[in-house]
Amino acid sequence: MAEMSDYLESNLVTHIFRTSSWSKPSVLAICLLTTAADDDDTGQFSTGTGVEVTNANAYSRQARNPLDANWAAATGGNGQTSNVAAITYSQATGSWGTVSAMAITDNSTYDSGNLLFHSTVTTSRTIDNGDTAEFAASAITVTFA
Repeated sequence: MAEMSDYLESNLVTHIFRTSSWSKPSVLAICLLTTAADDDDTGQFSTGTGVEVTNANAYSRQARNPLDANWAAATGGNGQTSNVAAITYSQATGSWGTVSAMAITDNSTYDSGNLLFHSTVTTSRTIDNGDTAEFAASAITVTFA
């Protein structure tokens, strides 16, 4: 996952190079998208380019908050972290469509918050009634390069 949102980029510049500071998010929510997001999208995908899976059929964002137990430590100066454990969604009770992208926002409520990171997925997958979407441990890698 290599794309940072405009929101995150601006807040990092303000925090590192300016006099204001920015508090890190207390929530990191993993969103499934049927259309990829752009840097200027927000966590309110209904108003942007990215399209989140419909808020129905048992879909909900999955929170993996900023904790050592949830995200691996960067090693060897590589500027990377990844999810420590699998991220499993509820079993779909109807079609979610074809998931082709994902995003990390700072809010676990559907169509809310600020977009932080976004990326396409390696292999798109159609989620139908009875399917369970999952990212295996270490499948989501965030790189600061």
